[in-house]
Amino acid sequence: MPNSATPNAAPPGPPVLPPWLTHAMALLPLGPLQPLLTLTLSRIGRLHPDLYGRLGEHAEKRFGIAPTDLPFAFVLEPRPERPQARVVRRLPPGLDVRIRGPLSGLIGMAEGRLDGDALFFSRTLSIEGDMEATLALRNALDDARLDFGVILLGCLGPLGTRVAEMLRRQAGQSRPASAISGGSSWN
Repeated sequence: MPNSATPNAAPPGPPVLPPWLTHAMALLPLGPLQPLLTLTLSRIGRLHPDLYGRLGEHAEKRFGIAPTDLPFAFVLEPRPERPQARVVRRLPPGLDVRIRGPLSGLIGMAEGRLDGDALFFSRTLSIEGDMEATLALRNALDDARLDFGVILLGCLGPLGTRVAEMLRRQAGQSRPASAISGGSSWN
């Protein structure tokens, strides 16, 4: 039986939020999350102006992103002229793509810290729908090298960047130097 000391043992998946926190968040209204999501999308657009345009013909698609350890999900419409995102309790029907996985896995993949293929083939991440659109989104995110800590806390200047790095280290998710300097990607 393999254990953590066995060289061929599969690496552990991304951490998930504790169930008690997920249940507690289910009681919260979604309204206050929407302005934060809108602000985040706006900051991503300012910091990475070419991101949405890199989706090409897939920029008009609707992407559902459902963290499996949160009691809500997101619908992303990445149109270059006016990207939008909504927070919802459940993904609605009629989406072009549905992506599900633990929040830390989704963020790690978007930041380029985790291998999207490995998450998909280990069944940590599930994808339904238009695979071409999914690959276009993945490639656009890979090229952008997002850093959600900087995106969310960057408005605080250098202090926000330091706080983001401290939180990332505490969570055991330091960005490799190659991800910051433009080195290797998800593949």
